[in-house]
Amino acid sequence: MKLDNKVVLITGAGGGIGQAAVRKFVSEGANVMLADIGTDVTQLLVDELGTERCACVAVDVSQADQVENMVSACVERFGGIDVFVANAGVEGTIGEIINTDVSNLDTVLAVNVRGVWLGLHYVIPVMRDGGGGSIMITSSGAGVKGSPNTACYSTSKHAVIGLMRCAAHECAQYGIRVNTVNPGAVDTRMMASIEKGFVDAGAGDFKSLVEATTPLGRYGQPDEIANMMVFLGSDDSSYCTGSVYMVDGGNAT
Repeated sequence: MKLDNKVVLITGAGGGIGQAAVRKFVSEGANVMLADIGTDVTQLLVDELGTERCACVAVDVSQADQVENMVSACVERFGGIDVFVANAGVEGTIGEIINTDVSNLDTVLAVNVRGVWLGLHYVIPVMRDGGGGSIMITSSGAGVKGSPNTACYSTSKHAVIGLMRCAAHECAQYGIRVNTVNPGAVDTRMMASIEKGFVDAGAGDFKSLVEATTPLGRYGQPDEIANMMVFLGSDDSSYCTGSVYMVDGGNAT
């Protein structure tokens, strides 16, 4: 197993990609702390996969005290952190800049950027003291290009690439690797919400447009993103840091 007895902390563990990642990491031998805004979904996963290997904690990643508590809970339960997946994120509302309230920007940045920064702030010392590890941040295809109606979300996903690159330089001395995983359109609740937002904004059939402009001609599946996360969390990626890993069916080309 690629991650036998490694400790993995995943935020946004109750979402589509998060749940797939939890299952993949457990299948590779990891002990996993599932963190999400609530525990309704994550507790079901813990019950299914077993309390010996999994536990869950509620966290609002935009709140420093809650993130600190999340990290402490993981260390208390499993003894450290070897892999951190900063996956929690929100899409916000779809709309042009001039028609979007500033509160949408504040909400998206609080979760998608502040939340990642706080995770790094509290996880890095634990990982450093444990001898190193791997951190991955879930960015997006929207983190490397722009499009109409997604300014808040796209800005947040560009920003975490900057955070990743800074952290990769700072953490190399501790044996910690830091990368981003950038999914394209993936068949999840978030993607369905984005589709609806585009339809409501008068953009037409967003899914058909995406599939038509994606070289592989389809949406991705959560498992396909989770496979990249397992690679980056394992020793197979031991010389990989400071990089952006696209999992988008070629859409960014």
